[in-house]
Amino acid sequence: MSKIFVDACLRKTTPYTPVWMMRQAGRYLPEYMAVRNEMGSFLNLCHAPERAAEVTIQPLDIVGVDAAILFSDILVIPDEMGMDLSFVKGEGPKFADPIKTEADLDRLIGGEEAASKLTYVYETIKLLKEQLPEDKALIGFTGAPWTLATYMIEGQGTKTYNICKKMMYSNPELLHKILRKVTDVVKIYMEKQIEAGADVVQIFDSWAAAIEPSKYDEFSWKYMVEIAEYLKEKYPEIPVIMFPKGISAFIERGLVYGNFDVFGVDWGTPMAMAKEKLGDKYVLQGNMEPCRLYSKEETTKCVEAIQEIMEGEGHIFNLGHGILPDVPVENAKHFVSECQRVSKK
Repeated sequence: MSKIFVDACLRKTTPYTPVWMMRQAGRYLPEYMAVRNEMGSFLNLCHAPERAAEVTIQPLDIVGVDAAILFSDILVIPDEMGMDLSFVKGEGPKFADPIKTEADLDRLIGGEEAASKLTYVYETIKLLKEQLPEDKALIGFTGAPWTLATYMIEGQGTKTYNICKKMMYSNPELLHKILRKVTDVVKIYMEKQIEAGADVVQIFDSWAAAIEPSKYDEFSWKYMVEIAEYLKEKYPEIPVIMFPKGISAFIERGLVYGNFDVFGVDWGTPMAMAKEKLGDKYVLQGNMEPCRLYSKEETTKCVEAIQEIMEGEGHIFNLGHGILPDVPVENAKHFVSECQRVSKK
């Protein structure tokens, strides 16, 4: 496995710091939108391994990043557990049957049975391993149990998380049962991604900031750590990336722990602080504000500032969250070229 990205994740010597961008295959690429429109729906694309592989590779060919992130969606997990998922135009993902009671949870399948239904994801990975250049790493991923649970309980995206948080404070036992069932599926799902050929795996906790710092370990981080440690015990050579968004206070208090390799730093967390608190334990990834991509000048300033902070340390250039759909492709290319330029100094 002679990939620069993998070596960087494992703190091995690399010629330069690699770069990749979250949500690589997305609406900012016209080539992606052409495939998406042809497939008719987002879920149709997720379920079609050949086309999912095609859009996974597009950013490598067009933008020039060092690693590809598998094209899929975090919500395929609860969908295959037995929930009724749809993507509503202009509104996003929706579940027609959100979890409200323990009986609702009991009707869902879990563990190996649920993970085995995600065959289209594993087939996509196998196709990508045949198509990707040898020096390009493939990143598999999952949503963290808490982030998945928010959709499963709320029934859709939310700005308040009031249904989830009502359960957290008034019925924590049920919330933990949901998180346990999801965690058990995710562990096997990630293992199957690795067995199919993923070089690196990442756990996204996109809605981590919804939990107050004193509760974050109990309701999210410990489950993420359990997944990471399960994978590292079985596949020590496979890097594991943790990316919880919006937990600067949790980091600052020194509460991050666990056996994993890379910590993704979101754009709201000062890179210098993350380096001070975590740099001796983990390779850091991030953390440019995605909206900087609207300006090539501001992109260059940020890339140079991050390089100055992280010079000589384990670091992977990346955005501090996903690319927005109206970012010019030329600006994304500029970000990659600037990261590679400063890394080679």
